[in-house]
Amino acid sequence: MAISVKVCGAARTVTGYCLLFDTGHARFLVDCGMFQGPKTLKSLNWEEFPFNPRDIDAVLLTHAHIDHSGLLPKLRAAGFRGVIHATAATADLCAVMLPDSGHVQEMEVAQLNRRNRRKGRAPVYPIYTVADAAAVIPAFRATPFGRWLEPLPGVRARWWNAGHMLGSASIEIEISNGKDAPVRVLVSGDLGPECSVFHHEAEAPGAADHVFLESTYGDEDRPCIDHAARRAKLAAIVQAAAKPNGVLLIPAFAVERTQEICWDLVTLMQAGTIPAVPVFMDSPLAIRATEVFLEHAAALENGDAISRALRSPWIRPTESGEASRRIAEAEGFHIIIAGSGMCDAGRIRHHLKRWLWNPSATVMLTGYQAEGTLGRLLQEGKREVRIQGETIRVEAQITEIRDFSGHAGAAELMRWLAARGRVSGGVFLLHGEAPAMEALAKRLTEGGIAAADQVIMPVLDERWTLPQGARPLRQDTKGRRADPARSMRPDWHNQRAALMLAIESATEKARDDAAREALLHKLRAVLEEG
Repeated sequence: MAISVKVCGAARTVTGYCLLFDTGHARFLVDCGMFQGPKTLKSLNWEEFPFNPRDIDAVLLTHAHIDHSGLLPKLRAAGFRGVIHATAATADLCAVMLPDSGHVQEMEVAQLNRRNRRKGRAPVYPIYTVADAAAVIPAFRATPFGRWLEPLPGVRARWWNAGHMLGSASIEIEISNGKDAPVRVLVSGDLGPECSVFHHEAEAPGAADHVFLESTYGDEDRPCIDHAARRAKLAAIVQAAAKPNGVLLIPAFAVERTQEICWDLVTLMQAGTIPAVPVFMDSPLAIRATEVFLEHAAALENGDAISRALRSPWIRPTESGEASRRIAEAEGFHIIIAGSGMCDAGRIRHHLKRWLWNPSATVMLTGYQAEGTLGRLLQEGKREVRIQGETIRVEAQITEIRDFSGHAGAAELMRWLAARGRVSGGVFLLHGEAPAMEALAKRLTEGGIAAADQVIMPVLDERWTLPQGARPLRQDTKGRRADPARSMRPDWHNQRAALMLAIESATEKARDDAAREALLHKLRAVLEEG
């Protein structure tokens, strides 16, 4: 029987990574990630999977980030009873990240339902609960880097360091039907930059029939990270932000980004380059993830220095909600690091709501901001935003430092693929927005790394046959879900928020009450016509 793959996520978007492989005798997933970003895209998380979870025999997991692992609890709750294979660090991180994700969902749904009751709306339910997340953790099995594993009959796999985050891997897969030569597949997962000071450089084998390559920054050449220069940039931002009774807010992902930023901040404080002030690590997940980092520090570049920094008394973990609220009592300049990195969830929204209107505050964005997220709106310079239904004027200084990114740039992606040697089949571009994917596809073909008929930019739920030594064949696709490429653009939720801001601005700027009433009359007439 033909070997096939169905692209169930990260198709023309950077979230929801999920590949379904069907060998004819077994079915397994590579990753099972949550969709993040605009509400239209996130709504896919509540839909049924585009496959029967009971038919999935195993999951091979590249790394622990929620956009790659976040729907595993839902998978098990829907009937999956197989094994999840991952590196030891990935398994340990998932053991704290997935229950935290369930807790966040329960909390956010509880808040939404309180508002819905006041509006007479029906209750909504979380994608999964803390209990669901706890139930999937025993399914994890740790696998070492570089060692062949046979997760299913006719399937061999081994994990290679991807340099993206603690425990992250590219996965090499050999699938045999017992007759012909095996089909060799390489899934890059998320690849880290070549000059990371946190991780060893990515590695992977060559001679694959088919490669699934991430393309997050496929349209951007990212210079090699100069660690000293990065710390100098960070120092300049902190020094400029250090106003009396001011604050530096750092939206950051709880895993990896938070730990790396803390390392740099503490190092700068120890050198006397920036003021030694409290750094509030305001994230229960970041606090627990830091414990995992300390346990696995030997796997990191500069592991001893990182461990010392994370244990510094200047780092103030605030795990409970009460401790988080008490940060408001802090006097003098201080720093707050909280999730999420795109400002679309988590405690950072509370801090932004409290500080964005204040010119004494500085917000430092530290990573990729997906279209439609609050982080992207701040990055684009919007002067007003809506947080939890409230309009907030942006008077804080918005700055950005992109040298903390855990993703390879376009040139690095090209070099990684070129180093794998000749690819006889297809190069599937995933985990990127359409412009990035299209730019990377052009670079690959013009650079002679891949032929034009090899490079594939699949759409959601598209299915392809993967022959040995030949180009993939597209199969008929039925029941396709929403188009993520469309969902990643500002959706109707974003447009509604923008309209509300525009109405408020226009009524405030109107010359008098009569003009305001006339404007509102026109708007009401348009609504009634619709």
